[in-house]
Amino acid sequence: MDDVAEASSTRRIAIGSDHAGYDLKQHLVTMLLGQGYEVDDQGTHSTESVDYPEICAGVGRTVRDGAADLGIVLGGSGQGEQLAANKVRGVRAALCNCLYTARMARSHNDANVLSIGARVVGEGLAEEIVEIFLTTPFEGGRHARRVDQITELEAHF
Repeated sequence: MDDVAEASSTRRIAIGSDHAGYDLKQHLVTMLLGQGYEVDDQGTHSTESVDYPEICAGVGRTVRDGAADLGIVLGGSGQGEQLAANKVRGVRAALCNCLYTARMARSHNDANVLSIGARVVGEGLAEEIVEIFLTTPFEGGRHARRVDQITELEAHF
């Protein structure tokens, strides 16, 4: 399957957030369902304070294990959520609070989990970031060699 077909076949999304990302998560779940995506909402399910590491690692494991094509994690800044998801071997989580980084994360780094800061971007920009992330294909070529090198690092550390 070519990269464009692969990007367009992305249909299963795992999503999770902490309390700061809850409202944006709910908004994005509604958007994704409206676009025909299957959405695995892994929490949190309220704005009550919660620790996010296990939620984000759960999203990462779901993607790694093939039960979702891509993942999305959300928090106040998105930093901690990205870090937690990246602890799962095989996850390449990218913090993308703008359109450019979302495009590059997919096309050059084959990122498989998107992290967004809900206190950094509004709903409209978040929708655009998600759309770009979900539809941008990995370019492969010289970038594949670099992604392979990143994957090799996981085996040693």
